[in-house]
Amino acid sequence: MRAVLIACAALLLAALPLRAGEIDRLMTALHFEETVEIMRAEGMRYGGDVGDEMLSTVERARWDRVVGRVYDAERMLAQVQSRFAEAMDGADAGSLLGFFEGQGAEIVALEIAGRRALLDDGTEAAAEARYAELAAAEAPIVRHVATLIDDSDLIERNVAGALNANLGFYRGLADGGGLDMSEDEMLAEIWAQEPEMREETRDWMQAYLTMAYQPLSQEVLEAYIALYRSPEGQQLNRALFAAFDAMYEELSYQLGLATALTMEGEDL
Repeated sequence: MRAVLIACAALLLAALPLRAGEIDRLMTALHFEETVEIMRAEGMRYGGDVGDEMLSTVERARWDRVVGRVYDAERMLAQVQSRFAEAMDGADAGSLLGFFEGQGAEIVALEIAGRRALLDDGTEAAAEARYAELAAAEAPIVRHVATLIDDSDLIERNVAGALNANLGFYRGLADGGGLDMSEDEMLAEIWAQEPEMREETRDWMQAYLTMAYQPLSQEVLEAYIALYRSPEGQQLNRALFAAFDAMYEELSYQLGLATALTMEGEDL
């Protein structure tokens, strides 16, 4: 009996590196590093907007360096990798790897290219105009994008994540002495933003996914829809939001804190 237990333990230990390797392969196939790089660029732009709105000319002069320390790509990547691996614990990564290392590779590449393109305001406006044209023509891609959005609850999840990130910013601002509001007042302020945020999220998501997926065949899009309807796809969706939402909340808090400290002449 002891020999059997030792043998079973040895087999289990031998399987652990393979399991970790599968998660690493999945993160590579999903282009985590490139995604974080784009999110950093988005964060730097957002941080610049915060500085323009809330800081004096003198404070603004050193603000970009402060924002760069908040949006540290290496730290961001490590955080999402850790939380993603935790959220994917127990999942069957085999079918996900089969898809994203196969026909799904084109989908991820298009998603990355589309998100990078939308860093340009002109591209975003053009994408929204193009979506309106396709929706008016009842193009099949519009239906497929709507299905993907609904199946993965993308609007609700993104709105919830954005609201929590905004609350994190307020908390950081308050902790740094730059905002005199109670938690209840912060929550009321955040919820007042919800309708506009929902509309902006819907418009952006529809335009982005339609632009990204236009080169795909109907067969590939239908396979993608089927993947996210599977138990493995649903766990992947939850894990992605768990990992990236947690990162956004932390970054938003740090940005709020940095804003308050900069206003006080201090450094993060």
